[in-house]
Amino acid sequence: MPDDFLYARQRMVDDLARGYGIKNQRVLAAMGSVKRHLFVREHLRRQAYGDFALPSGSDQTISQPYVVARMTELLDVSADHVVLEIGTGTGYQTAILAELASRVYSLERIGSLARQAIARIRELGYQNVKIQTFDGTVGWGEVAPFDRILITAGAPAVPEPLFSQLGVGGVLVIPEGDRESQRLVKYRKLRAGGFQRSEGESVAFVPLVGRFGWREQS
Repeated sequence: MPDDFLYARQRMVDDLARGYGIKNQRVLAAMGSVKRHLFVREHLRRQAYGDFALPSGSDQTISQPYVVARMTELLDVSADHVVLEIGTGTGYQTAILAELASRVYSLERIGSLARQAIARIRELGYQNVKIQTFDGTVGWGEVAPFDRILITAGAPAVPEPLFSQLGVGGVLVIPEGDRESQRLVKYRKLRAGGFQRSEGESVAFVPLVGRFGWREQS
């Protein structure tokens, strides 16, 4: 079956490398492999490879390609890693992680989004992904510890359960700030105890809602 979006996807990857400075070749290869247009609404598919977020339903969005690539690069995923993703959304970031990791566990609090993402991931043939509908701020303790944790919604701070579920030497990436704007923050869990913290660029994500995050607004 011909890929009508192949050129647009290749151009997106080239822009990520040359225009935005994404250097991790595995990340670029994953961005070039996963068909983003399959994760957006049909009437928006012609916009799928533009560098901007798109609405995905239930007041959520699919992040712009640069933010997906940058967060994935910061996460530094190896082929033997087990990854926890908080906020499945459309499943696009999940698929990128599935290209890179040994196993991906993903939590989505909105049932309709989780069901759609499960269907997409299955249709695309990923065998190393498990998605559940649950409060992501609580994490997934039964399968912890994780080598990497990626949080794809903005939070005032890292939910404490997620810190405890990150393995020693592991990396956690989160948009940290207020409801309207955040900065990408990378944490590395040190063997001697505690965390190494580094801040990145400004971003704007939907809020991380849950027991250890923001309260849902009426």
